[in-house]
Order: sequence, then C-alpha cells, then structure tokens
Amino acid sequence: MTNPSQVDDISIGGEVIRLGQFLKFAGLLDSGGDVKAAIVDGDVTVNGEVDRRRGRQLHSGDLVGFDGRTVRVRP
Repeated sequence: MTNPSQVDDISIGGEVIRLGQFLKFAGLLDSGGDVKAAIVDGDVTVNGEVDRRRGRQLHSGDLVGFDGRTVRVRP
C-alpha cells in the first residue's frame, strides 16, 4: 500500500485527462512511445490495479503509479 505522504498531487487544469497524456504531463515518462510500452507491459497502475488502456479517463483523486512513484490526479 502506498504511504499517502509519498504521493505527489498533479493538477491537470480540468476535470479529466487520458492516462497516456497524464503520464507525460506528470513527467513520469517522456514520449508517447515510452508511454505505450509501459502501459502494454503492465508497468502502470491506476488506483492500485494494472491498467493497459492509454485512453482510460482519469478523474480527480485517481492514483497513478509507475516505477515506484505514485501521483494523484487533481483538477
């Protein structure tokens, strides 16, 4: 389980964002190719579960994990 003090909040400036976009926006990955590979390989979690959909809609409060880092979506 993730310690809440180790979660960074990332403000997206709106209500929703797609998972692939968020990974780049949050600085977790640099390119679309890296995003696609990480998601397909099952290296990305949303709310603690592996999610392989780049187009998944994220909402405020969702937790995204990658490479030992967890970030929370904020509007």
